[in-house]
Amino acid sequence: MPNKFLTEKLSTQTVSCISFLAVAPAKVIRGSQILATAVEDIARLGTRPLVIGGKNTLAAIDTLLQPLFKAKSLDVKKTYYSPDCSEESLRTLRSTSKEHKADVIIGVGGGKALDTAKLIAHQLNLPVVTVPTSGATCAAWTALSNVYSDDGAFLYDVGLSRCPDLLILDYDLVQTAPQRTLVAGIGDAIAKWYEASVSSGNSEQTIIIAAVQQARVLRDILLQKSVAALQEPGGETWREVVDASVLLAGVIGGLGGAQCRTVAAHAVHNGLTHICGHGDLKKSIHGEKVAFGILVQLRLEEMVQGNQLASAARQQLLKFYTEIGLPSSLDDLGLGDATLKQLQKAAEIALEPKSDIHRLPFKVSLEQLMAAMVSTTAPMEAKDTMNRVSVRGLSDEVEG
Repeated sequence: MPNKFLTEKLSTQTVSCISFLAVAPAKVIRGSQILATAVEDIARLGTRPLVIGGKNTLAAIDTLLQPLFKAKSLDVKKTYYSPDCSEESLRTLRSTSKEHKADVIIGVGGGKALDTAKLIAHQLNLPVVTVPTSGATCAAWTALSNVYSDDGAFLYDVGLSRCPDLLILDYDLVQTAPQRTLVAGIGDAIAKWYEASVSSGNSEQTIIIAAVQQARVLRDILLQKSVAALQEPGGETWREVVDASVLLAGVIGGLGGAQCRTVAAHAVHNGLTHICGHGDLKKSIHGEKVAFGILVQLRLEEMVQGNQLASAARQQLLKFYTEIGLPSSLDDLGLGDATLKQLQKAAEIALEPKSDIHRLPFKVSLEQLMAAMVSTTAPMEAKDTMNRVSVRGLSDEVEG
């Protein structure tokens, strides 16, 4: 559970309204081999950077990071987050930062490295630079950090006071990551439309309308360009998809805030983190679980509302997922051998009172959520049978 310091000092998100907008980083630099040219911008923020990343990631891209480490204007210290963006890791990194007398934090890596760096900077009131090494999430952009347990189970998120002071998107760094990470980023980004349109599609607020429409544009870009992008890593279309997953997805969360950021897809992700990677179950990455969560959300709209548009959207996504390699089922996530008790645990966490799943315009029961989780690849149903999906087989076994 969150400790007293974190919950009292760091939880800044608002639920009912947007009192301020943290829309975008103060500056974004993007291109190839641009770390050397970005040193001057970093030095304006501070001369004693603490670089935070994963040990394996920093070792793998050490050569590409040399312009940063060898810059005469910077006294750089490198450290690692471990084992996750967890409270224990945050405590250690706060101490390391103070020992180094850091005056700027630089996060280098994937979503968890960047979330860790942003949160450390927020806690210590320091500027922060984000350097994504994959296209797996929009964490390099957003004023938000997710906190996990040491085992990788999602605990809570923290709204930050601002977006990063500098975002450095070096396509050469991103290209070093396995293609799986960009595929996952596509899944995470395309969720923006399916979640924002459900939670905020009827909003009359100008900024929210803008965020929802940007989510639609983002979906269209990804549906149209992802296959070609993955066939030519480093090419022009590939860069456009990286921009969409890392930058445009962040814009939507910045404009729309919590109202447009997450609904059921991310709630399902949060629940699944509590069972993924345990025992013989394969560990999936963030965007893969979110992509699966989109299918669960659409399935709920079919089952509970009889929504045929949701059914058609799910069938479209199933085809798209097959083309680019996103998971469509629990089995694809490595959870085919999950027990009923484990699935129930994931569903219960997704349904906790403060969960974003409650942004859906209808109530969801435990039995309905579990039924949706195991039927994401079901064929499109006829209109007159849409509301008769049986969850008896599950509800008879689910513990009260």
